[in-house]
Amino acid sequence: RRAGCAGRARRAARPAAPRCSCCHPWRRHLWNGPVQTEASPRAPSQPQRGMREAALCQRSPSPHTGLFIGGRREPAGAAPSRVTQGRGKMVAGRGSPGAVGAVGSAVPASALQERSALLRRWYELVMESQDELARIITAENGKPLKEAQGEVLYSASFLEWFAEEARRVYGDIIPASGKDRRILVLKQPVGVAAVITPWNFPSAMITRKVGAALAAGCTVVVKPAEDTPLSALALGELANQAGIPAGVYNVVPCSRQQAPAVGEVLCTDPSVAKISFTGSTATGKILLKLAAGTVKRVSMELGGHAPFIVFDSANVDRAVAGALVSKYRNTGQTCVCANRFLVQKGIHDKFVEKFAKAIERELHVGNGFDAKTTQGPLINEKAVEKVERHISDAVSQGASIVTGGKRHSLGKNFFEPTLLSNVTTKMLCTQEETFGPLAPVIKFETEEEAVAIANAANVGLAGYFYSEDPAQIWRVAEQLEVGMVGVNEGIISSAESPFGGVKESGLGREGSKYGIDEYLEIKYICFGGL
Repeated sequence: RRAGCAGRARRAARPAAPRCSCCHPWRRHLWNGPVQTEASPRAPSQPQRGMREAALCQRSPSPHTGLFIGGRREPAGAAPSRVTQGRGKMVAGRGSPGAVGAVGSAVPASALQERSALLRRWYELVMESQDELARIITAENGKPLKEAQGEVLYSASFLEWFAEEARRVYGDIIPASGKDRRILVLKQPVGVAAVITPWNFPSAMITRKVGAALAAGCTVVVKPAEDTPLSALALGELANQAGIPAGVYNVVPCSRQQAPAVGEVLCTDPSVAKISFTGSTATGKILLKLAAGTVKRVSMELGGHAPFIVFDSANVDRAVAGALVSKYRNTGQTCVCANRFLVQKGIHDKFVEKFAKAIERELHVGNGFDAKTTQGPLINEKAVEKVERHISDAVSQGASIVTGGKRHSLGKNFFEPTLLSNVTTKMLCTQEETFGPLAPVIKFETEEEAVAIANAANVGLAGYFYSEDPAQIWRVAEQLEVGMVGVNEGIISSAESPFGGVKESGLGREGSKYGIDEYLEIKYICFGGL
C-alpha cells in the first residue's frame, strides 16, 4: 500500500492508545467474569468434564446487555443470556429489538479522504487490541485461540483494504451522440445498510461488510448472530475510539426468539436501503421475500457444499495438508470448508490412509484457550446432532468409519474429527452441508464423473481440487459451478479477492475491489444545451 511509509510515520508520532480498562469501556465490561442471570430461556448445561473451569471463567467476556446505537450503549428490555461455548456458563445478556427504530437514517456526508482515514484508524485500533478481541471470539464462539487470533487479523485486513478502496470510488464520462450533450456517471451510497452476520466468524463477517459500506459512505445497522454478539459490540467501541461519527455503526443484538422479528423489521423498514446477509440458504430465501416488498438492494452469502477433488496426478501429501485445513478449521463450521471429498481410484487408498494419520496426529479436541487445542466445540447440541445423523445414515448404507465417529469425552458439544470411506452420493453427508468435523470420501474413476458429482448440488460457493496436470487444471477450474476455486490450495479467502457463490449460494460479492459496488448506486447525469 502506498500509504505504508506515511502511515508508519503517523503511527510513530501518535501517542499510544490507552491500555487501561477505564479508557477502554468494552474491556472493563468484558473481563469482569461470567454473569449469571435468570432471564435466559437456555438453562446451563452440566460443566464439561476435563475443562479447566476456573481458568476459563476468568477469561469469559461479560459486556453490557443493551444495544449500541448512535455511538452509545443503550439499555434494552429483558435480555436473555449468552452461554459460553463448551461449558454452559452464562457470560452476557442480549438486547431486545425495541431500539431498532432508534437507528438514524442519515448517510454520512464526509469526504472520501475522511472516510479512508477513519477506516485506517479503526484498523489500527483493531490491530492494537487483537489479543483481547481474539479472547472474546474464543469465549463466545469456542474456536481455538490461535484461530481466533487469525480471524482478528483477517477481520482487520478488510478495514485496511476498504480504507484504500474508499479513495477509488470512480465515476465516468461517456462520449455523447450529440455534440451539445455531455454524459456524466456518478456513484453514490445506497443509504442505510442492514448487515446480518453469522456466528462462525463473528468479527470478520462484520468488517468485510461494514468496511465496504462505510467506504461507500453508508450508515450500517449490524444484527450479529444470537450466539456471538460480543465481537460486534467490541468493534463498536473501537469504531467510537477511531472517531467514526455517532450513528454510522450501530449494533442490535437479540435473542434467538427475537431474531425473526428483528430480521423482519430490517428487511421491511423503508428507511433501510440495503440488506447484506451471511447465513443459511433457507434463511436467505425468507429475507429475500421480506426485502422484496420495498425492493431493497440485497447481497447474500449463503450455504456451501464444497467439493474437494483429488486426481491421480495430484501430490498426495499436499492434498492431505490442504484437506486438513480446508475441512477442519473452525471444527468444520465454515461455509467454504470442504464437505465432499472425491478421490480418484488410483490414489484413493493412499490418500485415505495418509489423511487418517494426519487427523489423528495433528488434530486435538479441547478448550479453545488451551494452546494445544486445534478443535473446539460445535456451536450447539443441534449442530452435534446433525453430524451424528449424517454419520449414522452413511454407516447404515455401507460407509466405514476410518477414524472418529462419536462425541468426544469432554462433553456434549465436542465431537471427534471424523473420516468416512466407502461413501456414495446417496448418503445425506454428500447431499447436504454437514457444517461439522466430518469428511466423507467418495471414490471416482474419471474426470467427467468427478465434475458431474461436484456440480450436482443446488449450491455453488467454493470448490477445491488437486492435480499436477496443467490441461486438466484449466478444464476443471472452468467447469466447476462455483464462485471460488482453489487449485492445489485449501484456503482461498483474502481481503483482495472477490468472495461469493453461484446457484443458491448467494448474490453479489464481498471483499476485493468489487465489494464496495454492493453499497453504491449508479447515477447518470445528462448535460444538454452545451
